[in-house]
Amino acid sequence: MTVYNETAPAQFETTGTSEIERRAKAALKRRRVLVIFLRIAILAVVLIGWEAGTRTGLIDPFFFASPTGIWDQIVTWLTEGTSMGPLWLQVWVTLEETFIGFFIGAVGGVVCGIILGRNKLLADVFSIYIKIANSVPRVVLGSVFIIALGLGMASKVALAVVMVFFVVFANAFQGVREADRAMIANAQILGASPWQVTTAVVIPSAMSWILASLHVSFGFALVGAVVGEFLGAKHGIGLLISTAQGAFNANGVFAAMIILAVVALVVEFLITIIENQLVKWRPQPFNEQSA
Repeated sequence: MTVYNETAPAQFETTGTSEIERRAKAALKRRRVLVIFLRIAILAVVLIGWEAGTRTGLIDPFFFASPTGIWDQIVTWLTEGTSMGPLWLQVWVTLEETFIGFFIGAVGGVVCGIILGRNKLLADVFSIYIKIANSVPRVVLGSVFIIALGLGMASKVALAVVMVFFVVFANAFQGVREADRAMIANAQILGASPWQVTTAVVIPSAMSWILASLHVSFGFALVGAVVGEFLGAKHGIGLLISTAQGAFNANGVFAAMIILAVVALVVEFLITIIENQLVKWRPQPFNEQSA
């Protein structure tokens, strides 16, 4: 008499699924390790080639610096400070200006983008003025802000706000316009007020657009703060770059650039973490699923 185990197919299916998931996770882990290795390898090749070029005379270290010279400059700033004070003070001043300008510009861009995106009349009225303001090279406004607001923090914050506002505004406005009309209609049929439709349907739909703009706009805020310091300031990384440039210190210019890059990467990492927490519902990118 043959006895059939009815649970065998289910057990086989569960085991097969677990094995597939295990292999997928292992493949994803191998790919991440490969990506990290290639990144480090490329950086090592560039630095070694750069250093070898300066030592053999193919690259003039007076104009293009050298990795060892840049490292020595950073160590000197860390241990002995800069001509304007401790290095941490210069970084803190630039970060303070950047974060204040980023926050004001981002909030203003989101609010204005949502309001104009939800109100076609206001969008039609203000569109021409937004286009005119957006067409002005915003970096040029740094000189205007220096004259009007002085060498203090206000002029750098103002330039950072202008740099951030239009990027966030454009994404927020487009995200509101791209909201699902069927979901909006359903909410209205169910008796939702315009405020409830905006907060429960439109803003969540535009969240991906808004968060995507924050990655780019923080870099613009940092550029605004540094350019403002470069034009005139008492402290900051921009002033550090300007001082190194005036002294023909290429190592100092590159060292300040590296410090800026590290700061930008750290903040970009934090923004990515916040984004992942706010939009957990969003599906993973295709390249991550198929890795």
